[in-house]
Amino acid sequence: MAFIGRILISAVAAIIAAYFLNGVHIDNSVTAILLALVLSLLNSFVKPILIILTIPITILTLGLFLLVLNVLMIEWAAKLIPGFTVDSWWAALWFSLLLSFVNSLLLSLTGHKNNTA
Repeated sequence: MAFIGRILISAVAAIIAAYFLNGVHIDNSVTAILLALVLSLLNSFVKPILIILTIPITILTLGLFLLVLNVLMIEWAAKLIPGFTVDSWWAALWFSLLLSFVNSLLLSLTGHKNNTA
């Protein structure tokens, strides 16, 4: 039940983040829920593998390359989900940062423990 709650909170966070950014478009709430689910799966299974593969460049950039990985996850989700579009790389970067902030804020307001790394 906690997983469903987290997905719904992430969907609301995505809608809020897309509302404030011009380059990100989410058609409806079903698309937002699907986006939250796909991002959750990508961040759980694909991102750890990419982090391990890019350790040298991540160390060289003092961790800033992780932002590039976040943008790649957003761009990949935009290609997989109809109704979710991202206009540019910069829009994806700002969306990932704003999504993380709003998601953390909503999780803390609702009392969910944030166990993400």
